Amino acid sequence: MTTATGGRADGQAGGMQPRPATLLPASPPPRPPALESRAYSFWYGPTQALHEVSFTIPRHAITALIGPSGCGKTTFLRSINRMHDLTPNARHQGDILLDGGSIFARGTDVVALRRRIGMVFQRPNPFPKSVHDNVAYGPRLNALAHPRELPDRVERALRQAVLWDEVKDRLREPGTSLSGGQQQRLCIARALANEPELLLMDEPCSALDPIATQRIEELLVELKKIYTIVIVTHNMQQAARVADYTGFFYLGHLVEFGTTQQVFTRPTDERTEAYITGRFG
Repeated sequence: MTTATGGRADGQAGGMQPRPATLLPASPPPRPPALESRAYSFWYGPTQALHEVSFTIPRHAITALIGPSGCGKTTFLRSINRMHDLTPNARHQGDILLDGGSIFARGTDVVALRRRIGMVFQRPNPFPKSVHDNVAYGPRLNALAHPRELPDRVERALRQAVLWDEVKDRLREPGTSLSGGQQQRLCIARALANEPELLLMDEPCSALDPIATQRIEELLVELKKIYTIVIVTHNMQQAARVADYTGFFYLGHLVEFGTTQQVFTRPTDERTEAYITGRFG
């Protein structure tokens, strides 16, 4: 039996043998996102602060969380490293995954979890210790480095925070003796000394002057080459300048999430556009 073109029905026209299939090397499975929120809800007693928040945070990028005061941004940020564990009557539903694993899994070592997730707060809060001991505190407490290795780890963290050249001759001075912008970078270095996977920042520039703010923003752009960064900010210009992705929170809901360019120039929800253009907030 032949086909209409005269070839054999088994596809071997003219006696030609079929070529063997080319076997391509298997691609490695894609890594999970740095962080994934799955229908995460949160309550302070009877008051619901977050409503089924679902989105993923990409690796090695800056993600900004924006929205009016009291809309749930900081509540979500503090949930990531389980800072609400000791909040009376607090509870949650849903899940948050770090590198594919639930942060709420039974038996999770919360101290170890917080080593993986660095946190920098709104106002600089250096410990009442020397510059060196502020940065060495975490690695020393968590036995992450031999005492002989601590000076190198301290220097590396201070260099990552672009602070080393300013304080290398002041390492034994109190951290509180530094300027406000330097203190905030010291707190960043303190977080980086634990070599976290994720760096959370809650309005890190709100208490700083414009020059110090610029230094922090430039630092963030450099740090994202190594770390995944999530920043809460009320400064729309700051989010537009430094963030790769932006999520807009409103009344405890994640209204919109996407690339910063898309969210700021082509928002899909009218509430996002109203907030970004200043019609409310």
